Amino acid sequence: MISAMLETLFARQQAARWRVAGSSADQRRAKLLALLDALMARRAEAQAALAADFQKAPEEVDLTELYPVVSELKDAIRHLPHWMKPRKVPTPIGLFGSAGTIVHEPRGVVLIISPWNYPIYLTLGPLVSALAAGNCAVIKPSEFTPHTNAFLRRLLAGVFPEEEVALVEGEAETAQALLALPFDHIFFTGSPAVGKVVMKAAAEHLTSVTLELGGKSPVLVDADADLDNAARKIAWGKCVNAGQTCVAPDYVLVHERVHDALVAELKQALGGFYGSDAAARQASPDLARIINDRNFTRLQALLSGSTAQVAFGGDVDAATRYISPTLLTEVDPASPVMQEEIFGPLLPILKVQDMDAAVAFVNDRPKPLALYVFSGSRQNAESIVARTTAGGGCINDTLLHFAHTGLPTGGVNTSGFGKAHGRHGFEAFSNARGILRQRTRYSAIQLMYPPYTGFVRRMIDLTLKHF
Repeated sequence: MISAMLETLFARQQAARWRVAGSSADQRRAKLLALLDALMARRAEAQAALAADFQKAPEEVDLTELYPVVSELKDAIRHLPHWMKPRKVPTPIGLFGSAGTIVHEPRGVVLIISPWNYPIYLTLGPLVSALAAGNCAVIKPSEFTPHTNAFLRRLLAGVFPEEEVALVEGEAETAQALLALPFDHIFFTGSPAVGKVVMKAAAEHLTSVTLELGGKSPVLVDADADLDNAARKIAWGKCVNAGQTCVAPDYVLVHERVHDALVAELKQALGGFYGSDAAARQASPDLARIINDRNFTRLQALLSGSTAQVAFGGDVDAATRYISPTLLTEVDPASPVMQEEIFGPLLPILKVQDMDAAVAFVNDRPKPLALYVFSGSRQNAESIVARTTAGGGCINDTLLHFAHTGLPTGGVNTSGFGKAHGRHGFEAFSNARGILRQRTRYSAIQLMYPPYTGFVRRMIDLTLKHF
């Protein structure tokens, strides 16, 4: 039954794809502007939906869910004519007389599978790119955020006909049925384990994929870092959305000379943000809750099963799925909390002898989605970046690269591949088609057509040597 319904929907979008693909820059911008206006008009609804799903503060909804989408929309509306314009490329001398251009054409009908942790941003962000590129889109959000899904369904239905944009709700069976269809591109955000399932299903149709996955994103703090500044930014980056952020700082590698000072600054920052004692922090309206019982139980097990010292926090409440911001020191690198992405407000802090040791520690592990460096030396920070690899990151900040529409975001290998945001997102949902236009009746290559006489061989030799 589900498969038949989805096949019908897919067929309707396929029937509409060439009409949508042929839309002009102005027509696409009008769609994006309509989505922008509708989203801002329903701002209070978005805040209420995320409060119901996460107990998320309205200010945090505005900063981490609405602002990034609004930025994506405005960037696309502003730059779309330039992105769509065929791009001329230089012509090799051996092809003199011709002209080469790159045309970005829509992929067709695309599937966006979005996660639960930022259900508005990580649904609408890719959708903006898909619409800018001229595609039809089917969206499958996570079933873990029912209130936000209902909001998105109302929002999108008020702007787009279903043959252009359709939101499909359901659990694993629905996702499997969607993955069985021959979409032209799949954009998936989620865990590496599910990313492998998506990629395997896409391989059946040789469908291209963009995988935004996760991993343990490290923070490296050098001895000369501004510790007060670093602590506030690390604490904020870790505790936004209760740590349920794919690019959240997962653990800290700090120079041994400043370890104790950094821990002290982190305590002060967390107390200032959320309350000076345990009761105040639990009552804080600015701390979100863990999404469901399964994830709460997993985090509680990581905390209770750790041999690390709890330097701050450690308080939990199962009834409200509350886990306090928690600093862990004296952490065993082999412990469970260092083996999997935490995705919660637990922050392991490990001493290292120097930044060379920190770099070696990072490079011995799977490539992270993000890497953050705090250093008072630009040269040292850039050296760390040059000797590591990650999907993205910041120097002397956290998270903000993910909201910068001019920067590509995405992972490396186990943390994903393919890029998103701004022009990079437009290109992810496009096929870059190379077109050579011959402007003359005769071309140099015609001098090398068969039969391969002595003259032709001399022309080939000349071309190889000089052109």
